[in-house]
Parts: sequence; structure tokens; C-alpha cells
Amino acid sequence: MKLLITGNTGYIGPQVYRHMHQALPGIQIVGYDSGYFAHCLTGADCLPETMLVAQHWGDVRELPGELLDDVDAVIHLAAISNDPMGKRYEQVTEDINYASSKAIAEKALQHGVKRFVFASSCSMYGFAEGGPRRESDELNPLTAYSRSKVATEQALAELGDSDMTITALRFSTACGWSDRIRLDLVLNDFVACAIASKEITVLSDGSPWRPLIDVKDMARSMEWALTRDPAEGGNYLAVNVGCAEWNYQVSELAEAVAQAVPGTSVSINTDAPPDKRSYRVDFSLYESLAPRHQPQVSLEQAISEIKAGLEAMQFSDANFRASQFMRLKVLEKHIADGRLTEQLRWT
Repeated sequence: MKLLITGNTGYIGPQVYRHMHQALPGIQIVGYDSGYFAHCLTGADCLPETMLVAQHWGDVRELPGELLDDVDAVIHLAAISNDPMGKRYEQVTEDINYASSKAIAEKALQHGVKRFVFASSCSMYGFAEGGPRRESDELNPLTAYSRSKVATEQALAELGDSDMTITALRFSTACGWSDRIRLDLVLNDFVACAIASKEITVLSDGSPWRPLIDVKDMARSMEWALTRDPAEGGNYLAVNVGCAEWNYQVSELAEAVAQAVPGTSVSINTDAPPDKRSYRVDFSLYESLAPRHQPQVSLEQAISEIKAGLEAMQFSDANFRASQFMRLKVLEKHIADGRLTEQLRWT
């Protein structure tokens, strides 16, 4: 199998390469990325992209069609990847996350690609009361990021009667160790707080619900999407990816990290305005369709691996929320240094 991964030099990509080479021997992986975060290596022994047969650099808004020649499958990770970045670069988020995703899927179909896997998000459920959300429940996207995911799913669904098997993986909030770890994700942030200052500062009142998934289990679900039988789930499928045990309130995550890092206290901002991004998710469809690709990493294991990785780096920056460990800060520095325009194009 020849696989093209877009947005591959970010947080998730390195774990995907590693998993695919183990799970699908003989696979040939090609990367296509803008390179915004390629330099943000964390504790890597070597450049992760040495696992690829080729790495191409370019903007997903202009992905060359010839890169899709002889490609069997596409995993589309490329995106402006969280709410703060989406708020800061709202039009760019629509252009990259929605318009380019739609265009790449259409190009993939034209070039005979048989599998298209889209990294979608459970954040599209927004604020949801009344129990865990199923795929058939009403969507309530509250941010530019989540709205872009909804729009892309709608565009992909329109290609559902084609010869290309399309899977939109609605991922839980990512966490876990990576060769390019992000600390602007809730669990990763809490472990960094504990390591650097022995105090976890929860910016919300701690009550919002979040489903989480380790990046290794995200990669496992992508393998399933590359190999699933379209007769089960349909030629186009949008599915929640995670497991019921990983539906946590933010305060529970903070306490779990505090237990794993002795001497850590937890400070919750009880005066914070309500965080409307609160939802639990039902993963029964994924459990029934992908019984051999269910999440295997526990919360305790994820915390332990993040802790070990940060300690190996001798991480100690208590002010990391203003540092290059935050993806928005990386983009802002590129712009301040004249490397990127406000439209996030290289100068």
C-alpha cells in the first residue's frame, strides 16, 4: 500500500508512521506538510520522517494532483488544529480545514485513490446535555475549528456514492507522548504543570466533560479505517473514536495527574465563566465496527509516558503556556520574525 499523509510533521504524524510500519508491513508512506511545526521536536532520537519514503513540502491549499498518482490511500491530518488558532485565524481555518480538505478529497477521487481517512473531531458536539452523544445526534459546533470539521464531513458525505471508501474519524481530544508533543491539550498541559511547578492550574471551573484518546490509539483507528470493509458501516462513514472509560470531567483529569506526580496541588478557577465546550460521547458504533482496534492505552499509562518524556527532556518551564510548546505561539513567532504572512503562507 502507498499512503499519503497530509499534515504529517505535527503532533500525530510520527505515531502514525510508527504504527503503520508495524501493522502493515511493506507500506510506503509519503508525507506532505507546510512545515509550520516540523522543527518542534521533543526528545526525538532522530527525525521521525526518516520512516517515510518521501517528504514533500507545500501548502495543502495547493496540493499538486500528481502527488496522488499511484497512491492507494490518503490520511488527511492537515488542519489549523485547535480553538485558539481557529479564533485567531478564522478565515484561514475555513480555507485550510474545509476548502482544502474538500479539494484534496475530490482530487484523490479523480486520481483513483481507494481510501480517504479524515481526521475529524468530537468537538463538533459543542455543548451537549442529556447523555453521551451518538453520531446521529444533533451537532452543535461552537468554534471555527469545529465548524470546519462539520463542513468537511458534509462535503465528504456527498462523495459517499463514489468508488472511494471514506472514513471521518471523530476523534476525542488527543493526548499522550509524541516526538512533537503539544502542551496546548488538556491532559498534556496538566502533566507539564505538575512537572514544572508542582501545581496544576485549571483555567475553567473543572466541570466540563471531555473524551480523550492517546495518539497511539488514534493511529490504531486510522489503520482500521485503511482496512475496514465498506460493507460494514457504509462507503462513507462518520464515527466517534474513543472509549466510554475516557469520558472525564476536567477536574478528574487534574486529580489523576496530581496523584501521578507526588506533591502536586490542584488550583481550579471557580470564578471562571462557564466553558460551553462540554460533552460526553458514545463510542458504541466504533466498538461494534472495530472490535480489534479499540483503545488500549489507559489514562494512567498516558500520564506516565508524558511525565517520563518531559522529565527526560529536563522540562522545567513553568511559563510554558507562553512558549513554543503551544502551537499558536509557534505561528505567532513565525509571523513576528517575518517567515509567515497573516494568511499563514511562507514569505
